[in-house]
Amino acid sequence: MATETSKADHYNSQLFLKNVLRSHFNTNSPLLSTLNALQILLVLVLCTSTLAAFSQSIVKTLPGYAGDLPFKLETGYVSVGEWNDVHLFYYFIESEGNPREDPLLLWLTGGPGCSAFSGLVYEIGPLRLDTEHFDGKFPNFTLNPFSWTKVSSIIFLDAPVGTGFSYADNAESYVVDDLLSATDNYNFLLKGYIIGNPVTSQHYDKNARIEFAHRLALLSDKLYESIKHNCHGEYVTIDPNNAPCIKDLTLVTKCLANLNLAQILEPNCAFASRNSRPLHFEKDYFDGKFPNLAYNPFSWTKAASMIYLDGPVGSGFSYADNAEGYIGDDLLYATDIYNFLLKFYNYYVLSDIWANDERVREALQVRKGTKDKWLRCNETMAYTEVVYSSLDYHRNLSHTPLRALIYSGDHDMLVPYSGTHKWIESLGLTVDEEWRPWYSMRYIRDTVGFRLRFATVKARKKLNLTN
Repeated sequence: MATETSKADHYNSQLFLKNVLRSHFNTNSPLLSTLNALQILLVLVLCTSTLAAFSQSIVKTLPGYAGDLPFKLETGYVSVGEWNDVHLFYYFIESEGNPREDPLLLWLTGGPGCSAFSGLVYEIGPLRLDTEHFDGKFPNFTLNPFSWTKVSSIIFLDAPVGTGFSYADNAESYVVDDLLSATDNYNFLLKGYIIGNPVTSQHYDKNARIEFAHRLALLSDKLYESIKHNCHGEYVTIDPNNAPCIKDLTLVTKCLANLNLAQILEPNCAFASRNSRPLHFEKDYFDGKFPNLAYNPFSWTKAASMIYLDGPVGSGFSYADNAEGYIGDDLLYATDIYNFLLKFYNYYVLSDIWANDERVREALQVRKGTKDKWLRCNETMAYTEVVYSSLDYHRNLSHTPLRALIYSGDHDMLVPYSGTHKWIESLGLTVDEEWRPWYSMRYIRDTVGFRLRFATVKARKKLNLTN
């Protein structure tokens, strides 16, 4: 009898949620169809007995893409919080395969404060910004043949509030921390999770960078053995009286200072090497009167065209026609150089140009007056980090029937794969499959109970996890 009651309660709860969704969503909504087919994999959050509210629009065309979109796109807002005063913007793309059978994924970009649109056009989505043919005015899209939407439906969610097109009705609701953001995102709790190069424990993640740097031949054996001995394997919490350890850490810092830590194969564009110049002053032979120039045989112009820009206005030979023109800030400076730099190449700023165009906002049905300027990553949010390690959360999840995939790009030194591997081992899970090379994840067998799979991904110029 108890079993039958449980089944009936389960059915009634599903029916109730479906009816709620139908009342909030257009009956032609691809997202609603997917939710129905997946038997409501998403769980609606009840915030003080108030159901989250929804609004959505089906988007068939986008500025920058010629013709109708070859996939189903829906955009809208999910209103959450105690008074439904936080409005999280989402892009939903229905699976191009079999949406009734394929999984439904929720994508959150890190930061905090980076828009999920970044994941859509720079990482796993069906569109790519065409940097190769950008004319400096308005960017166009190309299709991504390796999009994850080939095999899954994806919700790209702008969270926490203040990210992308997400907004709040009052200033107080923009003040958020790790736990409040997680509560808002609870609307999208599902049957498993996928995280890439995840910041999990500041100690594990940062401490692993030394070993990682040595594994990739960025540190010599001699220096690595010395720092390991002098610092006793602890590189985050340093004894200020341990002079040999501090000396070794200083040497390591110098070795790694000019690397792009997120992708060590890419140049650190903020670093201007002395060898980038075709000419340099001959300081060794300066007579105190007038300097001479000498040719630099290691100039970057041996292999690349270079633009040296005097900016902002007032720097070098740059000038303005009037006094007001010399008054500016970071945003004005960025605006001044948009048309100059973007003509040549700027990978991320193309998304800023696209998302701040009024035609785009109309196509996406962004509510007018809710967002003055869209930023790919909003670094001015009133966000407080209060969770310094999510390890206990992973440990708790290991006692659930969820399935997890954790992947690490093996050339990311911000969150090294070696540190991720160590905290996974600390969970004390039973190993049912040994370390091996992988080329496709399609044949993974289904299992009962918690299952965590850890994979490293070989570095590529443009990372593609499905290829």
